[in-house]
Amino acid sequence: MTQNMPYAEVIGDPIQHSKSPLIHNFWLEKLGIEAEYRKTHVKPESLSAYFLQRRADPDWLGCNVTIPHKIAVMEYTDDPGGVRDRIGAMNTIASETGGPLIGTNTDAGGFLQALVVRKWKGEHALLIGAGGAARAILFALSTFGVKTITIMARDATKGQALLDRAGITGTVIAMDAILPPVDLVINSTSLGMFGQPPLDLDLSAQPTSALVYDIVYAPLETGLLTAAKARGLATVDGLEMLIGQAALAFDIFFDADAPREHDAELRALLTA
Repeated sequence: MTQNMPYAEVIGDPIQHSKSPLIHNFWLEKLGIEAEYRKTHVKPESLSAYFLQRRADPDWLGCNVTIPHKIAVMEYTDDPGGVRDRIGAMNTIASETGGPLIGTNTDAGGFLQALVVRKWKGEHALLIGAGGAARAILFALSTFGVKTITIMARDATKGQALLDRAGITGTVIAMDAILPPVDLVINSTSLGMFGQPPLDLDLSAQPTSALVYDIVYAPLETGLLTAAKARGLATVDGLEMLIGQAALAFDIFFDADAPREHDAELRALLTA
């Protein structure tokens, strides 16, 4: 950790698994920017103290936010972009010395980049989870021509509230329900992540044209993606969304475009 150098960071609980510092520091080095990016373990009960301390630090540029804070951090931020109403979760908070903390969400844009690159088109998606990441993904899907969403969630009321917020037609099913055939399957939960329970889904009802997208990136090859590949389905791994949303946040923190021409080198670094 360098003293008196501008820095941003990612906060979460847990946080050790985060690859965000590797990504941002890789880009900072490529661009020759004198700054750094860190990861900091912040428990839910420490959020208020964290922001109080950071706001007093003139070198702090802001933070990315991961599980489980994406909803709770909205209490501490200004929201000029209307993210609270449109998405209901924030994953990026920018700080300007003496000014308010500005909250936004780069998950939605980061998620969509993989679909845009693949020129994906579909009308029915299955979204597993109803947390902060699911809110951003649901918003993204609502802007991308998806007409029907099936949400698989532990809490049916929470899942229905997400559909109502997005104004999308859909249904909510239990975590042990049989999957309907869809065009896109998305895991937005931490299931399948190192240290978390696995996500065991029967994909046999999915058409051969279905795309399976897992936002978990530790491990990169999750059980869900392994099952999808065994069925011959196209897949998107968690690094694509992670790098996509990080590039949007990088511009916010460091006022520079991420050098995406080095993506192949970056992926090799992240998977080493």
